[in-house]
Amino acid sequence: MRFRHPDGSTVHLAYCTNVHPAETLEGVLAQLRDHCEPVRRRLGRDRLGIGLWLAKDAAHALVTDPSALRGLRGLRTELDRRGLEVVTLNGFPYEGFGAEEVKYRVYKPDWADQERLDHTTALARVLAGLLPDDVTDGTISTLPLAWRTAYDDQRAEAARAALRTLAERLDAIEELTGRFLSVGLEPEPGCVVETTRDAIAPLTAIGHDRIGICVDTCHLATSFEDPHTALDALTDAHVPIVKSQLSAALHAEHPHLPEVREALAAFAEPRFLHQTRTSTAAGLRATDDLDEALAGHALPDASPWRAHFHVPLHAAPAAPLTSTLPVLKAALTRLVGGPAPLTRHLEVETYTWQALPPELRPKGRAQLAEGIAAELTLARDLLTDLGLKELP
Repeated sequence: MRFRHPDGSTVHLAYCTNVHPAETLEGVLAQLRDHCEPVRRRLGRDRLGIGLWLAKDAAHALVTDPSALRGLRGLRTELDRRGLEVVTLNGFPYEGFGAEEVKYRVYKPDWADQERLDHTTALARVLAGLLPDDVTDGTISTLPLAWRTAYDDQRAEAARAALRTLAERLDAIEELTGRFLSVGLEPEPGCVVETTRDAIAPLTAIGHDRIGICVDTCHLATSFEDPHTALDALTDAHVPIVKSQLSAALHAEHPHLPEVREALAAFAEPRFLHQTRTSTAAGLRATDDLDEALAGHALPDASPWRAHFHVPLHAAPAAPLTSTLPVLKAALTRLVGGPAPLTRHLEVETYTWQALPPELRPKGRAQLAEGIAAELTLARDLLTDLGLKELP
């Protein structure tokens, strides 16, 4: 979906396909047919943006197979045929995102490992070939350097060197294709770069306008960051906001109450990591997962808790829980509500539909498509309320 900002620029809105995990090109093509096109039809749109997730094997095949050029053309043709377009990729998960247990595996390989550089380079080459003819800028989100453990000075330097090499490769892609591609580190609780504040120093050290930040509003809220303060700090530090993922976290206002803890327990599930945080007078207190927070007194419960669980934007959980949708709204106001947008690529990223408590999960493809369409409708309404005009 495209929108005209009052300054005349185009802002893109997509939804991320990591909610439909597939490891192969055949699986990606099935996603487009079975999920993405039905969402577009429900929205009554001739064209719909998707934030494509390509696992390692799918991306590798597109750039190394002898028929790769034909495969990339075929993918582009299939996107066009189904009324879909791609201006951004989610490069965070490497592979296995549809596994029964993902948890800490999603952080490997990290930016100190050669595989991460090679994979992101492959994604950039693919994106340059998928961008619509009238779009010159493409973006990729990626993990925020590494999970915090076992990350020493040597690995930090290796990560910085890899990102500098990536920037050089993106320069070369622009020389060949005329497409300006940039990559955004996505701060996430528990990682080396957990907050937007954490991102400023390493990105300043890299010092390249192709390497910036992806602001995920669920992660922002989970770490109790104030959106205006965070985004102003990035702007003041001249850190490029490459893209933003529009998402909402799980919020519990009174975690000391038994009924609240019981409601939270329904969201503790084995597939994804749900880092949980509370803001105290002594600072942020944290656990790596929701079930850990609920066990005994691992986390203080005198103040609200927030858990890294992407809840559907349009459907906050039932009381006594809620979502951090107000944080998303505040961030979006700052991102695109000013005289010029801070970023032009927005992506709804609720990948946890099938991890919701059983009674809240969609029953089949049709209900999932309806839910994703409802999320995009909410995001569209927020954008038009800010003065952006929806384009055909």
